[in-house]
Amino acid sequence: MIIESFKAEDTYNLGRKLGGQAKAGEVYCLLGDLGTGKTVFTQGFAKGLGIREAVNSPTFTILQVYEDGRLPFYHFDVYRIENAEEMYELGYEDYFYGGGVCLIEWSNLIEEILPPGSPVITIEKDMDKGFDYRKITLENGKSI
Repeated sequence: MIIESFKAEDTYNLGRKLGGQAKAGEVYCLLGDLGTGKTVFTQGFAKGLGIREAVNSPTFTILQVYEDGRLPFYHFDVYRIENAEEMYELGYEDYFYGGGVCLIEWSNLIEEILPPGSPVITIEKDMDKGFDYRKITLENGKSI
């Protein structure tokens, strides 16, 4: 499924809608180049889960945990890891297979450890359609 976003608010609202539908044990994969709106999407996703605190990219910490919503939210940014082995040090299995929801930015870097069938959200710019335009593709069975 492809969704067109013409402003950051559209991207946020899509994240919010998917977060509102998320279920315990789900692992969402989020792909997109730097500056495409992954953090905006994630902030909306967290809001859909009922998270009240500020959500920022965990680039330097790899993982941020939010527990004040209807489900625990585990936000990974694996951009800086060298290989999937580093995820074992974080105890990733507790998060992937626990009672919360995971959203993993740059998930393509750890494909070999992702649960099969994890929904993939890809955000892309298209400057021909405008500075704020984003094409958002949902794969692996998720719909809105």
